[in-house]
Amino acid sequence: MNRKTLVLPAVAGLLAPLLAACGTGEDSGAIVVGTTDQFVATGDAPAPLDPAFAYDTGTWNILRQTVQTLLHVPRGGGQPVPEAAESCAFSDTVSESYRCVLRPGLTFADGAPLTAEDVKYSIDRVRKIDADNGAAALLSTVDTVETKGDREIVFHLNAPDATFPYKLSTPVAGILDKDKYAPDKLREGFQVDGSGPYTLTAQHDGDRATRFVFTRNPRYKGDITPQNDKVELRAYADAGAMGKALESKDIDMMARSLSQQQVRDLTEKPKTGIRVAEVPGLEIRYLGFNTKAPTVQEKAVRQAMAAAIDRGALVNRVYGPTAEPLYSLIPSSVSGHSTPFYEEYGDGDRDRAAALLRKANVKTPVKLTLHYTTDHYGAETAQEFETLKNQLIASELFDVTVKGTGWSEFRPAQKRGDYAVYGLGWFPDYPDPDNYIAPFLDADNFLGTPYANAAVRDHLLPQSRRQADRAAATPVYRQIQKIVAQDVPVLPLWQGKQYVAARDDINGVDYALTTSSDLLLWELSRAATA
Repeated sequence: MNRKTLVLPAVAGLLAPLLAACGTGEDSGAIVVGTTDQFVATGDAPAPLDPAFAYDTGTWNILRQTVQTLLHVPRGGGQPVPEAAESCAFSDTVSESYRCVLRPGLTFADGAPLTAEDVKYSIDRVRKIDADNGAAALLSTVDTVETKGDREIVFHLNAPDATFPYKLSTPVAGILDKDKYAPDKLREGFQVDGSGPYTLTAQHDGDRATRFVFTRNPRYKGDITPQNDKVELRAYADAGAMGKALESKDIDMMARSLSQQQVRDLTEKPKTGIRVAEVPGLEIRYLGFNTKAPTVQEKAVRQAMAAAIDRGALVNRVYGPTAEPLYSLIPSSVSGHSTPFYEEYGDGDRDRAAALLRKANVKTPVKLTLHYTTDHYGAETAQEFETLKNQLIASELFDVTVKGTGWSEFRPAQKRGDYAVYGLGWFPDYPDPDNYIAPFLDADNFLGTPYANAAVRDHLLPQSRRQADRAAATPVYRQIQKIVAQDVPVLPLWQGKQYVAARDDINGVDYALTTSSDLLLWELSRAATA
């Protein structure tokens, strides 16, 4: 891998005053939040914070504070509501034309006017760049974008898409100033300019950002009311270091991600001045396959893995009460959920796995390497993959090794197809069953998988998006999930719960992390002292 370190002298100069004030958040009055998300700019991914490229929870949580979208999902969830827009609605009966009107007087943080042309420019830019990270796939149903005057935008879709309002609420649809973002080139580094509730200053060490300071944007006009003037987000190498920072009062809150042991300790033995809260979560973890790789090209190998792995034992050993087994791409708390992997393969069924391989004349033991990322999903990932390895070896049907790699190298290698089997997690872009299916099975999907099923892509997915009543699409999603269980292009493992921990003088903690793992830093405030 040709890894290039970015040199960002302009940004480094801007950050000089901040470096001296890098103790606790008390010197600046900022509320300080810790995260284990990592923010790295490399030769393979030089523009981690460009909305045309960013497509992971950590980078989206930076963009949500700084870049406005036409809509956003309100506190507590539900249907998207206007944010930069004054109003938005389908203007036809078949969900193929979507019209928005901007709020009057919108400007970017530097005072430049924000108009309908900026919205069109931003959407067209994402589609034109079509970065290989998969974000542009969220806008795949857009045919053309039309503007009418300075405030009206009409999206003409190439197929009915009842999920389109949700897609406009994600950072990929963030509104950008064309003077700051080139039409056909990604903006490298860690600088972000937008019209959101905060402006951003980033601190970095070489190619790795370590600290983000969000300062309330006085020019912001939208549906959000920030409860603070400044928030700082600090990146920690692991949950242990983040936990020590909370105990020493270097940070006020830790959000993503607490380890299973930390949750247990803080719940069973509460610490003075710290409270922990469970937040409903929609995260899933799964194994992905390069279905053209020789070791897993035979479907029976993937099916046998689905039978041999014992999800219940995996969860109990590694994650305890913070997770539960998953037998579908769609988690149990989302409409359309079913359990086809359990019905098809059971759980830890060695005899069924052996029969599948025997019927396909596959020689055993099948030699596999399971790849995982060491610094993206939490401290337990290494133990999870050791457990998976041991389960598969214990079946005597597989000869397995595991290999861990940092995210900045892991993700580009996975997209290139270097790994036959790899572990990934998914935090939904929006809380709809479509977002647990399309990113894995639609054209230009997040995984870049060679697997393709014409029935799903050309018929079932479009059929599901015609249903304005999303519950009415449940039979279609169950049909898709059966196909996934039969072909096993991905193998669901577990779904997780979320926890946050904070000092007891911080308000708004219960609202600051959504079920989709979106950080809403504007919800936080510090309690007044007597």
